[in-house]
Amino acid sequence: MMGRQSLVRSMMMGVALAAAVTIVAPVGAVQAAGSTVVAVVNNSPITSGEVERRAAFLRLQRAKGNVRALAREQMIDDALKRAEILRVRASVSAAEVDASYARFAATNKMTLQQLGQVLDRAGVGSEHFKQYIALQMSWPRVVNARYANSGTNGKSLVERMQENGGKKPVTTEYFLKQVIFVVPEKRRNAILGKRKSEAEASRSKFPGCDQAKVFAATMHDVSIRDLGRVLAPQLPEDWKPLIEKSNGQTTGTRVTERGVEYLAICKKREVNDDVAAEMVFRAEDLAKSKGNEGDENSKKYIAELRKKATITER
Repeated sequence: MMGRQSLVRSMMMGVALAAAVTIVAPVGAVQAAGSTVVAVVNNSPITSGEVERRAAFLRLQRAKGNVRALAREQMIDDALKRAEILRVRASVSAAEVDASYARFAATNKMTLQQLGQVLDRAGVGSEHFKQYIALQMSWPRVVNARYANSGTNGKSLVERMQENGGKKPVTTEYFLKQVIFVVPEKRRNAILGKRKSEAEASRSKFPGCDQAKVFAATMHDVSIRDLGRVLAPQLPEDWKPLIEKSNGQTTGTRVTERGVEYLAICKKREVNDDVAAEMVFRAEDLAKSKGNEGDENSKKYIAELRKKATITER
């Protein structure tokens, strides 16, 4: 199992690596045993237990200063974010978050039970960590939807192409299949190494996408998923480096929550149709929202929410 310092580094990267539960409306009547209400945000209570768990998480991140005060402020911001995410219906799906939490555990060479134990010992708890990461996944969607057009003044596809010399941006189009060497959770520690070797060995024997299902049927617990057409801006961050580095018809392997996987590149070509152009421009806007501009927009958005909110601290 990973050491304390490695876990700290992973948690600090957890915004991009993991998530857990979908955002749900807070239930005011439910409080942890022994907790008291320390603040109320638009009728949603924040308990001392929640603040203590966030403080424990901040200590893992080696936060400086008055950690408990910082935790209290973060929990107030989280309550505002959560309500706004629910209002605009921008929460990540259950499927997305369950997979991300499992992937976080797998990336750090832990079972879900081991990860839960580590979080419990740290005083954070798995549910608090899940809610924290779920917010980090959902909130950028809200910010991007609010400010997506602020950098382009709502310009149309045609107007943006005119700025580009009348040319549509070119991007790469992939047709992909996913090859999964399934590893059951209960047997993960026992057979993961063997399955990884089997997956690596199979890559050189891959007969092509047309024969992929027949190929999978010759091996034990191997499945094929047809991912269809995927444009370069749509590539999942976890797979993007492997796809871009691939010189053959398959990518390198990755350990995931399902087992050991690689992608088969059925077809690859450069395209510049309207759909591709729109995707490129959207990716550019999203990149801006995740950078310094995104941070500023997020701060501005939260400041507006705080100004409108009724916040009572006790």
